[in-house]
Amino acid sequence: MTANLKSRAQQIHDRLLTFYGKPVWRTPLPAIDELVSTILSQATSDLNRDKGFDALKANFKDWEAVRDAPTGDVIRAITPAGLANQKGPRIQQVLRDITALTGGLDIEFLREYTPQQAIDWLVQFKGVGRKTASIVLQFSLDLPAFPVDTHVYRVSGRLGLRPEKMSADAAHEHLEALFDPKTYYDGHLNIIHLGREICQARTPRCADCPINHLCDYYAAQLTAGGTA
Repeated sequence: MTANLKSRAQQIHDRLLTFYGKPVWRTPLPAIDELVSTILSQATSDLNRDKGFDALKANFKDWEAVRDAPTGDVIRAITPAGLANQKGPRIQQVLRDITALTGGLDIEFLREYTPQQAIDWLVQFKGVGRKTASIVLQFSLDLPAFPVDTHVYRVSGRLGLRPEKMSADAAHEHLEALFDPKTYYDGHLNIIHLGREICQARTPRCADCPINHLCDYYAAQLTAGGTA
């Protein structure tokens, strides 16, 4: 990884911070709550994720009750989140596996782990991938991680911050090495903001982008005589 690429990553971060301001996500959740919420977020919108999560909280007194409930009850509760038939059993199994390993459902002890140790511990559970684990670290455990969701993956590829063929899983470590850990929170959220509003999958609004002068995709469009 070259110093020039790191310098460009810092410039991108600084420009997005100026353009969007310092982002603020929701109030931090306990780590076990964030883990369940992130599983619910897979392949759905934030709004539908929250509907499913709120329904779990309203229908069950605690995570032990979710773990031990009839699977059909959990599926019905999380229907607004989508893919309930897959996510319901997945959440219950993760809760069972954590209980079997630790004797309970409090995973705040991961705060004392190194980031890599915490990632390794979380991804041992089926249905918990690197992105889900990274979100739990960054937003609940105060451990540095740079989650790579579909927006971060797309935008980082267009910008030229990662190799084109690099997998999303590999992009986590790559982007963590590229950005300063102090910038992970702001950088992750602002890149998502850019991906949703401007650097969209089908019709990127390159002319409106605050970092088009730092973007490989935009430069290629100009060279090709396109209308990016």
